[in-house]
Amino acid sequence: MGEKVVAGALDLSDRQKYRRKLHQCLEGLGRLLAERRFDRPRNLMGMEIELNLVGTDGMPKMLNGQVLERIASRDFQTELGMFNLEVNIVPHNLSGRVLDQLAEELRTGLGYADRKAAEVDAGIMMIGILPTLGREDMVRSNLSDVDRYALLNDQMVAARGEDFSLDIEGVERLVCTSGSITPEAACTSVQLHLQVTPERFADVWNAAQAVAAVQVAMGANSPFLFGRELWRESRPPLFQQATDTRPPELQNQGVRPRTWFGERWVDSAYELFEENLRFFPPLLPICDEEDPLRVLDDGGVPGLQELVLHNGTVYRWNRPVYGIADGVPHLRVENRVLPAGPTVADVIANTALYYGLVRALAEETRPVWTRMPFTAAAENFDTACRRGIEAELLWPRPGRSGGLTRVPAVKLVRDELLPLAAAGLDAWNIAPADRDHYLGIIEERCRRRVNGASWQADTYHRAREAGLGRAEALAAMTRRYAELMQDGEPVHTWPVDLPAR
Repeated sequence: MGEKVVAGALDLSDRQKYRRKLHQCLEGLGRLLAERRFDRPRNLMGMEIELNLVGTDGMPKMLNGQVLERIASRDFQTELGMFNLEVNIVPHNLSGRVLDQLAEELRTGLGYADRKAAEVDAGIMMIGILPTLGREDMVRSNLSDVDRYALLNDQMVAARGEDFSLDIEGVERLVCTSGSITPEAACTSVQLHLQVTPERFADVWNAAQAVAAVQVAMGANSPFLFGRELWRESRPPLFQQATDTRPPELQNQGVRPRTWFGERWVDSAYELFEENLRFFPPLLPICDEEDPLRVLDDGGVPGLQELVLHNGTVYRWNRPVYGIADGVPHLRVENRVLPAGPTVADVIANTALYYGLVRALAEETRPVWTRMPFTAAAENFDTACRRGIEAELLWPRPGRSGGLTRVPAVKLVRDELLPLAAAGLDAWNIAPADRDHYLGIIEERCRRRVNGASWQADTYHRAREAGLGRAEALAAMTRRYAELMQDGEPVHTWPVDLPAR
């Protein structure tokens, strides 16, 4: 949704024209693939992190316009809610000391943004869901003042035809409704991009789907929403329900939600783009002037703007991305599984685990997705979201006997996946010191059974036991989180102590 979109009236003919353009774009993509027009292998990665703005009291601050004006950097952009920002890290080659380099760039950029936010009595927080957000914050007037967000909201509300329903049952249960998509803004994530060739796309995407549950189990950081303790990673159910344009009757018919894990392994990137057209009606039927097929006939490279825009309104946890750089088209896998935070060190550790695993698993002679049904990967994702680091996951048994076994996520990661991730980072030519340092953070999380979600929950309950009420305990925990986040030590080292009052 990074494209320039201008709000305006849409009529029935706009949708018909847009659908025709979408199919022209899909045909254009097919031709580009058939003609092998895509960029050569370049081992390029990118990162985006969504952030929250909070006050010294731990409460959300609806000030992203003022903060962005002060930051005055194209690396920082708006996100859906007025309490959100997004920082974009320029693409890097996956090699050498890139992990430490990313960490230093993030610390520098976030530190600068935090100082600028302080000028309006706000601060930057990396956390999956800000625990102090209330239902009263999730109103349309708190959407960022950007045309594309207003138009997206209006189109999704019209498609739904009624209020959005949230019903999430975890440790506690949350049931409420919203007249807008603003609750989606509560979800702040880390998005990891990997540029791949068309020939490698399916293997990388399948590998990313297979390890999505592992990413969540290790990195969960979103246990609270609107004052309730829910799943250890509550972003996926919240995101699905907050963007669900299906009324109950369509849900009962089995119509797919716009936020979904998927339903099968794939053999090509084309299949995912084609599915997005086949299953999901357009939300933003805004046509570009480009004729993609004529551009191709003339030897050019089409932007496929309608396809790109539509693709941005289908919220896969691993999303296919088409882009152009220096006049050459490329494909990326965008991994959208991870919550933001808790610290820069934790974010880079999650990054190291992901890039190491997808490289190693994509190159296995008997890939995991040939030994595990897709339904098991989807079940794992749900289990990891619910249970976090305490999850038990389905995984192929070692050896040739085949079949699946259920294994604690911490044991699976320590015994089998960390060595694979290390081998994958070696294949990227990551410096051994970076490899060992950041994968060591994941190993320590496993050993201590601590991640952001478990720390939040344990600290909140400690505050409640000390006599604080629910809202006061959440605010105190959030303030303590902010202090420790600024200190920068990884979350597995954080003390579970009573926040300062």
